[in-house]
Amino acid sequence: MRGKRAQKRLILPDPVYNSELLSKFVNFVMFGGKKSTAQTIVYGALEILAKKQKGEALKTFEQVIEAARPQVEVRSRRVGGANYQVPMPVSGGRQNALAFRWILAATRARKGVSMKEKLAAEFADILEGTGGTIKKKEDVHRMAEANKAFAHFARFSR
Repeated sequence: MRGKRAQKRLILPDPVYNSELLSKFVNFVMFGGKKSTAQTIVYGALEILAKKQKGEALKTFEQVIEAARPQVEVRSRRVGGANYQVPMPVSGGRQNALAFRWILAATRARKGVSMKEKLAAEFADILEGTGGTIKKKEDVHRMAEANKAFAHFARFSR
């Protein structure tokens, strides 16, 4: 269907901190439609983090997401029979989605303790500049830097 644009869905802010960003993160954590379980995990992790960092939970969460957001990524472009990895800037919504995805992947890869403790530990690692999420972000940025020579192919993108 050409010409029709998808309507932006209304995201209600979360009930505790009144934040749309946190509400979206809870939806990312949600598994099998169990939103109350996802909220318990996220709010528990934020409480643990707030105690460790001795700060406000929502502000700390926003700092974590800001630190995890990628600025550039590489996308595959086919030009003249060859595929090139072309570095491109990342839009705001995609930055959040990638950050959320990376945080959850790194959290789920941790062994041992409960999910909220693993999530709080990943948040703390992100604030320190370590952990799986930061490693993934640096890998993506490094890949974009290495393929900077193909940046002129970006204008042929959709």
